[in-house]
Amino acid sequence: MGIREYFAGLSELIGRLPYGKIEALVGILREVRERGGCVFVFGNGGSATTASHFACDLGKGTVAEKRPRFRVVTLHDIATFSAYANDCGYEAVFVEPLKSLARPGDVAVGISASGNSPNVLRALEAAREMGLRTVGITGYQGGKLRELVELCIVVPSDDMQWIEDMHLAILHAVFRALLEDEA
Repeated sequence: MGIREYFAGLSELIGRLPYGKIEALVGILREVRERGGCVFVFGNGGSATTASHFACDLGKGTVAEKRPRFRVVTLHDIATFSAYANDCGYEAVFVEPLKSLARPGDVAVGISASGNSPNVLRALEAAREMGLRTVGITGYQGGKLRELVELCIVVPSDDMQWIEDMHLAILHAVFRALLEDEA
């Protein structure tokens, strides 16, 4: 696939995004911000950097004098992450910190392009059991994640790079929508 074909495919994919579900995520985030809840964001590899980027956008980029700030945490602290991976297994790297930090009514956002990352699934299962609102951002057919969360945003593609590109674009669109809120 050449460069022009890559971007042509990406452009076509934009028209097939689940816009209603993306707008629903904006609503969930507005609500948690207003009541002072916390947003937990996590993923593996490229999805981990997307999660960190989104947390920065929410935590810093939405600050305005006359509205509440987002409380947002990524579950990627390297010391905690590696300690749980070493001592409890890789499947525990998100669920254990989440159990320590989260409270009912908070929001857990798991990003997994395949929808089948065991550590993301395990954290979202625990989040649901703890009374958190759960959001999954994925691709392909949604994987196991699709049936596990309250809101699942599935990028309708089988191309990993297009999925990852769209995840960041979706989260930027959510961020921009939150910026439009009255300050």
